[in-house]
Amino acid sequence: MLLRLPSWTATLTWKAAVFITVMCCGLTAMLGTLVHISVTKQVVGQAEERALTRLTDATKAYEAGSRPGRDAGVDPDGLPEPLRALAAGGKRGTMVGAVDSCPVMWAAGPVDGGRALAVRIDYTSSARTIQGFDDAILYSSAPAIGATLLVGAFAMTRVTRRLHTTATVARRISAGDLAARVDDPRAREDGCRQDEVASVAGALDTMASSLQGRLLSEQRFTADVAHELRTPLTGLHTAAELLPPGRPTELVRDRVSDLRALTEDLLEISRLDARTETLDLASHQLGPLLDRMVRASGLGTRVDVVRDITAATDRRRLERVLGNLTANAHKHGRAPVVLTVDGPVITIRDHGSGYPDYLIKHGPRRFRTEGINMGHGLGLTIAIGQARVLGARLTFTNAADGGAVATLVLPYDGDSEATAVMKAIEPVSG
Repeated sequence: MLLRLPSWTATLTWKAAVFITVMCCGLTAMLGTLVHISVTKQVVGQAEERALTRLTDATKAYEAGSRPGRDAGVDPDGLPEPLRALAAGGKRGTMVGAVDSCPVMWAAGPVDGGRALAVRIDYTSSARTIQGFDDAILYSSAPAIGATLLVGAFAMTRVTRRLHTTATVARRISAGDLAARVDDPRAREDGCRQDEVASVAGALDTMASSLQGRLLSEQRFTADVAHELRTPLTGLHTAAELLPPGRPTELVRDRVSDLRALTEDLLEISRLDARTETLDLASHQLGPLLDRMVRASGLGTRVDVVRDITAATDRRRLERVLGNLTANAHKHGRAPVVLTVDGPVITIRDHGSGYPDYLIKHGPRRFRTEGINMGHGLGLTIAIGQARVLGARLTFTNAADGGAVATLVLPYDGDSEATAVMKAIEPVSG
């Protein structure tokens, strides 16, 4: 079983902190080792020099027939065997040893008869000097690593905070808020002074501005076309009413009616795209409200109320959403069409061939009708837009046993279950 690290270990700050810590520890170990070697070499060298000087004086005294001096003698007890063997071979040398658990520096050289003349000096102060340097390196490393880590984490936090802000703005833009901007001060500076985060933030702001400009142009064009069409369509509708009765007249009137409905849908979509719609909230009991809406439509939709509630919503917009969904179910699905109320969760299901895969994955697209024969493809787009104004969430799925299912979850503070449902399902944007 693989060990799974916590999700926060994937953050850039955590990775930078680990990298800085490892680098600081490695650098500290390397510098500490170099200092230790340098200090040890210097201290030991000084002790060896003093011991060899004493050995020279002791050798001269021994050759003159005098006593070699204090802490000197021929083949003394405690002399390390490697050093004794070195002296017996005719060479001089030094070695650190211990006498009565006290560190000493031995120096030995050859004398007559293959014996060793040796002297010793106290090595305690030198050993303490080396140990003191080692302790100083060890005790100063922890604060140095901690300070470096804090400075590095602070610097990385500033960078990651800017990246987090950029990511948040990107998510807002993808959700439809094209007015969102990072507005990083560094992005307004000269190009040579920008860092990489500022370049990304500036590019995101430029992309959002360009996208917003194109979308506003499209919205203005759609609204202008729809407005311009209303006047001639009104005149055409009046003229059609004056035609003599007959099948050709019915066909003309039907086409004029379709054009007028399309024009009104385009105007409604342009208002929804502009996000200037306001809610007219009032308390409504959902069961009776939807029952009246279904009876008024005359489409034969069945209403099942599992759990009724009173919710604060905009009745006209809610009826518009559910009306488009039920009309689409009757037109492009098969009976029975069932509208179910379960608290703030409202579902509309038919028993036809279901929604196409692209619609379930990406949501409805205006004027895209392949695979479902949805007229002009505006009904579900309007339903998505009006649901967004209501603060509701609308999703499209297919039932396991066949049929299209549209689920509308209304905002409802008094029901934690609705909140859980809204978090559990993925929103489908128009």
